[in-house]
Amino acid sequence: MTRTEEAPVEPPPAPPRRRVISLAQRDARAGLLLISPTLVIVLAVVLVPLAWSVLIAFQRMRLINVGRTSLFENLTVANFARVFGSAALWDSLVTTVVYTAGSTLLAIALGVIVALALRRPFPGRGFVRAAMLIPYVAPVVAVTLVWKVLLNPEFGIVNGWGHTLFGWDDPVAFLSQARGQLSLFGWDIPVPTALLTVIAFEGWRYFPFVFLFVLARLQAIPADLEEAATIDGATPSQRFRHIILPQLMPIIAVLVVLRTIWTFNEFDDIFLLTGGAAGTEVASIRVYELLTVQRNVGAAAAQSVFLAGVLVVLLGCYLWILRRREGGAA
Repeated sequence: MTRTEEAPVEPPPAPPRRRVISLAQRDARAGLLLISPTLVIVLAVVLVPLAWSVLIAFQRMRLINVGRTSLFENLTVANFARVFGSAALWDSLVTTVVYTAGSTLLAIALGVIVALALRRPFPGRGFVRAAMLIPYVAPVVAVTLVWKVLLNPEFGIVNGWGHTLFGWDDPVAFLSQARGQLSLFGWDIPVPTALLTVIAFEGWRYFPFVFLFVLARLQAIPADLEEAATIDGATPSQRFRHIILPQLMPIIAVLVVLRTIWTFNEFDDIFLLTGGAAGTEVASIRVYELLTVQRNVGAAAAQSVFLAGVLVVLLGCYLWILRRREGGAA
């Protein structure tokens, strides 16, 4: 008899292996889930309006026909040609650069000086430090109203003090005079009165922001460094130049970039003080006038896109400074 061979029995297929998720992957998914509402809000409130503004910049759109214009209707670069070909744009940019540089440097200088003055203990130091924050936390409408009353040429206290203490013959219209004359050693020097006034206001309003950061950095400087320098005979100016200032330079660099970005885009302070008149028309005021006075939505959007590009460059400088700081700390 022949022996029949039985076919080998194949083992049943192994069940599919479940993918093992690591703890890091689980944390990443949980983080994405938690920040998803914020991402949706940012997308709806920031990115979508920004994309629409860029699209409007390439359309011939007036304020009266905003609701009747389709998304991709009559795309053109005429708005950018009109904006870049206008002398008002470049004049407003020059004014913006002067205003930004002056107010930023003034805020940095005041913040550093006040922080150095209030770093040592004295009776009532906590109250004085808290009082320094009033310009920054007070409503902008309130503080601009106070400044307009103080600087009023008819009943303002500043002109009263100037007439009594300095012998001013005529009151100075600080917020409505584009050019003034300053007599110094027999020379008549033209002074941009209104622009210098809004620069002074901006520096006064935002120096508390600088004061907080600089004071926090001063508190972190070891006291042993200054004590050793004092024992070695270093003067206060030498201690500031060789010990304190090098410690403050990284934070001052970041503050300069931040204040430059925020001041370059400033609108409400100048609008409430002068309305952009008397040589204080910065770029943001120019956008407002294109939109509300000329009712040219496309041109206003084109200039806004150009200003956004400038701010992106400034933001890149800020990130570069941060990267250098992180590399130095490492």
